[in-house]
Amino acid sequence: MDKAALRRLMRAKKEALTPDMIRDASARLANMLYATDEYRSADSIYVYLSFNQEVLTRPVIERAWADGKRVAAPKIVSGDMRFVWLDGFDGIVTGRMGVPEPAAPEPAADDEHALVLLPGLAFDREGRRVGYGGGFYDRYLDAHRRHSLVALCYGFQLFERLEAEAHDVPAQLVLSTPVP
Repeated sequence: MDKAALRRLMRAKKEALTPDMIRDASARLANMLYATDEYRSADSIYVYLSFNQEVLTRPVIERAWADGKRVAAPKIVSGDMRFVWLDGFDGIVTGRMGVPEPAAPEPAADDEHALVLLPGLAFDREGRRVGYGGGFYDRYLDAHRRHSLVALCYGFQLFERLEAEAHDVPAQLVLSTPVP
């Protein structure tokens, strides 16, 4: 299946999820994440701000703050993605293509060893992913190679093998849970 067809299929499956399904699966995935060495050892977490039936990240953000971790979210600035430290949810706006992001481009996050939670439409067991097509994460991660990379996904988003391109940066860990 080519990437365009895979993206259409994954979007359709995500659109079929109810809010309760999303909430339940997200809670299970968050608990799996909290049990990982990657989460426990991280001083900082760079996390996408979920939208469009993605695994919910607000509870992860709140837990990270409660655990004394710094949290940053991505922002597109002049066509490039950077991470910006968050100290609350008040400064979140709707950015490019409806994606939530911090309103201000500062303070720029600066932890080169932060845990990064990767968004995506499909993943495989080797950490390869199919994103939304903008390439923002791959370009960022290519320039910042020291991060721990973890993906959270619904069971239907996990494939045995996806084709990777030379510029794709895989996750070190993919956590998945079935959705009823």
